Amino acid sequence: MSEPLPWLAPTPATPVVGQIIVPGSKSLTNRALVLAAVAEGPSILTRALGSRDTNLMIDALTALGARVERDGIDWTVHPIAPGGAPAEPVSLDCGLAGTVMRFVPPLAALGGAPVTFDGDERARQRPMDVTISSLRALGVDIDDGGRGSLPFTVHGRSTVDGGAAQIDASASSQFVSALLLAAPRFAHGLDLTHVGPTLPSTPHITMTVEQLRARGVNIEQAGTRWQVAPGPVAALDTEIEPDLSNAGVFVAAALVTGGEVRIRNWPTSTDQAGDTWRDLAAAFGGSAEFDGSDLVVSGPKTLTGIELDMSAIGELAPVVAAVAALAETPSRLTGIAHLRGHETDRLAAIATEFRRLGGEVDELDDGLEIRPRPLHGDVFRTYHDHRMAHAAVVLALRVPDVFVENVVTTVKTYPNFAPVWERLVGA
Repeated sequence: MSEPLPWLAPTPATPVVGQIIVPGSKSLTNRALVLAAVAEGPSILTRALGSRDTNLMIDALTALGARVERDGIDWTVHPIAPGGAPAEPVSLDCGLAGTVMRFVPPLAALGGAPVTFDGDERARQRPMDVTISSLRALGVDIDDGGRGSLPFTVHGRSTVDGGAAQIDASASSQFVSALLLAAPRFAHGLDLTHVGPTLPSTPHITMTVEQLRARGVNIEQAGTRWQVAPGPVAALDTEIEPDLSNAGVFVAAALVTGGEVRIRNWPTSTDQAGDTWRDLAAAFGGSAEFDGSDLVVSGPKTLTGIELDMSAIGELAPVVAAVAALAETPSRLTGIAHLRGHETDRLAAIATEFRRLGGEVDELDDGLEIRPRPLHGDVFRTYHDHRMAHAAVVLALRVPDVFVENVVTTVKTYPNFAPVWERLVGA
């Protein structure tokens, strides 16, 4: 089947003005699904995100014995019952979802059957050696053919002893979250220490810790050491917050066009890394102010470049880079070497595609230097990465004739993104 033709991203003639309701957080949805699957009873998730990544998570948890009933905005998750895990071998499709390929293997180890994990072609290049080695250190039998990546098979023995473990999670904070989410079900809990030189995306670990505590799990943290006591995970009905990382593209629409975008129901207190967009808006010269429960973002007359360590908020980098490319002064984004192991090598992809449009971008060991210059239209490749598609549409706000290859890749975390974007920008 041939690829669809590239999609012409809209270029508005006037500042973007409008309002938007952002779908639920993928990060919160998948953590809530995992914890509901190991809880003591059914949980109801309200306004959870229905996307490729979350559907893959539901499919994986269902294959392990959980059950999810969807009724409008409410999802009822029935946990894996004692003895309810599959007795026969199971094969799971992770797609390109890091949360699926990293969060689910520890749960598979608690079952009693072999579970094989595989995914998209690019997924086989994503770093998985820490998941594999850490579970092996905890006594889990894993067959990966020596690759340290997908595909691999977890041979569950119905129990994991747990105890002390050390890992290097420099490539992804998901390695920490994956073990913490399953740790209450380990026979002796978990005493986990990160021993690597850096730890990216720490807000995501904070999110994991808070989600565990909300369900009654005893977890203590001291720096980069986490101690999780064994015990039950309480069922919890949860309303999922809007995905603030996905909201960034709409913040950018206001910033780069000098417009005003109202984002509905922005939480006043959250663990999401995307909340940093409020500070980023001000750093670029704009403003982001609460009006009741909404965040109203206004663009500046002059968009200024920034210098920023993005180690904690790396997922925002593609859209931040796009805004920076349209600023009046240069920008330097650092602390994001780990983005080379995401859906694509995001640093190389950003540099390549921005240059294709006439941009001047230098790759650093751990980031990007962006020097604004006039851009022109061309086909912008996404590498099957939803954040690259978001970067492309932001550039198109000021650059006519930007054709986005495979804009449908945005369904990974944002169903119907393209028509929603067309309606906002066209309005």
